[in-house]
Amino acid sequence: MDNDPVETKRIPIIARVEGKGSLEITYRNDPQSLRKTIDQVRLRIFEPPRLFEKILEGREPQEVIDIVARICGICPAAYQVTAAKALESAAGISLSPGLQTFRRILTCGEWIESHSLHFHLLAAPDFLGYADVLEWAKHDPEAVEAGFRIHAVGNGLLTLLGGRSVHPVGVRVGGFHRLPSREACQRMVEQIREVLPLATALIPWAAGFDVPRTTRSFTSVSLRDPGHYPMNEGRIASDRGLDIPPDQFEHHIREFQVPDSTAFYSLMDGEIALVGPLARLNLNSRWLPPDLLDIVEKTGVTFPSANLWHGFLARAIEIRYALGEALRLLSELPQDVLPFVPAPPATGVAIAATEAPRGLLWHRYDLGEDGRVEKARIIPPTSQNQSLIEEDLQQSLLEAGPGAPEEEILRRSERIVRNYDPCISCATHFLKLTRKETPP
Repeated sequence: MDNDPVETKRIPIIARVEGKGSLEITYRNDPQSLRKTIDQVRLRIFEPPRLFEKILEGREPQEVIDIVARICGICPAAYQVTAAKALESAAGISLSPGLQTFRRILTCGEWIESHSLHFHLLAAPDFLGYADVLEWAKHDPEAVEAGFRIHAVGNGLLTLLGGRSVHPVGVRVGGFHRLPSREACQRMVEQIREVLPLATALIPWAAGFDVPRTTRSFTSVSLRDPGHYPMNEGRIASDRGLDIPPDQFEHHIREFQVPDSTAFYSLMDGEIALVGPLARLNLNSRWLPPDLLDIVEKTGVTFPSANLWHGFLARAIEIRYALGEALRLLSELPQDVLPFVPAPPATGVAIAATEAPRGLLWHRYDLGEDGRVEKARIIPPTSQNQSLIEEDLQQSLLEAGPGAPEEEILRRSERIVRNYDPCISCATHFLKLTRKETPP
């Protein structure tokens, strides 16, 4: 063994996280106790430069909508709707109530498919003690099948309005290229009714899991649309008093990078913030339908909650909400809705924010005199959660203690990262654990 005071070990493990990452833990030797202490924890994310914001420069509005759908294969419609809303605001047009209804149905579909994918395929095995969903399916195939049935309904709603479930093509500036027939909508109503009891059962089941009873200090941030659970409309609000229109968002959020990581971190008014299902419930649970509120109250879990592990339950609640909301909207469709409002060429600044499944999604486009994009800026949910993910990792590993086996550290770390449902790439990458020991 050499005299180098730093000892480094790298252990590859599968991590369901966008891009390539490594968890770096630095241990410091305490000369008084002769024990190691955890000095620092860093989640290093290495995402390849995708350059979408640069690709959008010079593009016409409809090109923007079709391109941003490729940013994420799990929540493409959120990117499309946000871009469309921004470009519509710049053009000075407002959608009819009917078109807003169809946009909300599209968003319901994406919440259902994204949340059910995470709930059943990624997170539930962690709570149940299985290595993955395949092992879980061997022991409880009916539960896994229920997840796939719910997920299929979400994909069906995306196909209904987007033409296809992956990278849909139905959204345009001013509305949709076409609207579904009444018969197609009725078929979706019947499919939703079939899986609604399955989604209802998810809530007490998820609430019954033995999750860590830890709390963290963070700012919850989401849209707030009084009278409605927020999806595509509203102002940006927080539980610390923030209440702004989307065009003021960039004055409150600060994005930054840290050494040895290509992922963006962010702070909201200088504080670590959470976006996503738990943040939405923390700010908007009062707007859930009475029957759903009753189901939630019977679990004994109350919102707002400072326990980040309640994000798993929050996704179950939002699956049930989105199914019920889609059912309500499809059952009350207005008559004679035109598929789109003509959008004149626009110049200036186009800004909008919506609630993607993983949280607040914000777009800005600077449009030139020819109506093409001169500059684009997109702030996705995961970059807003990145600082909190790292802090949560540090606190959890401090609680585990420096003597915890590497297998325990890795298990804890992956479970924490997956709890935030960070954006997932099509390939599975490896998370490398780096342990460093520094002298006192």
